[in-house]
Amino acid sequence: MIKNPPLLKIRKDFARPSSTELAAFANLQTGYAVDAMSGRGALDYRIKPLAPLTTPMVGVAITCHCGPADNLALFAALASAKPGDILVAATDGFTATSVTGDLLMGMARNLGILGLVTDGMARDLAGILGVGLPVFCAGLTPNSPVRNGPGTVGLPVVVAGVKIESGDILLGDNDGVVVIPRSEAAEVIKLLPGIRSAEASLEAKVKAGLGVPDFIQSILDSDRVVAS
Repeated sequence: MIKNPPLLKIRKDFARPSSTELAAFANLQTGYAVDAMSGRGALDYRIKPLAPLTTPMVGVAITCHCGPADNLALFAALASAKPGDILVAATDGFTATSVTGDLLMGMARNLGILGLVTDGMARDLAGILGVGLPVFCAGLTPNSPVRNGPGTVGLPVVVAGVKIESGDILLGDNDGVVVIPRSEAAEVIKLLPGIRSAEASLEAKVKAGLGVPDFIQSILDSDRVVAS
């Protein structure tokens, strides 16, 4: 590259889900949201909360791309975030240094931000737990990043195998993080009652003693199975 890129590219205006749409995902298990999206939407299994959650995390994604060993863009994202947002920091899966610690998360809490999701690492576990915001990450390391850039804020990123855009809905629990694209939120919400009903029905049958579900028994009894 002949010319150095700008330190930061920032997109401040993007569509956000309505408060009604966000409310529809409150206290929802991530698995239900995944079932409403044909079985996909979760980040890589390694992205987990630093501490168990008692209630799911739900909020609006504000994205940043930090790149490896850098968190300038994450600090810039603080300035663009609104209360109820969740910071999303893409690091290209870099694990040799952290991307956040307790001080940055304390600043996020002061701004009304609800949590952070990254494919990178965190540090200062005791301090982060004291802040009280959920941090979903790939792990912990005391190594610290620099703040040199370049980076982006508000533009699409890929985190742990899933594309995330600012304005998407993030749902996180102890199983992991699910991304509900803003453009699909209304359709997902329509499907949730049926999924809840089917799950409750099967759960009741299991508690009543069900061993082999009807769907597999019908296949076993059909001509699509050859027994020897």
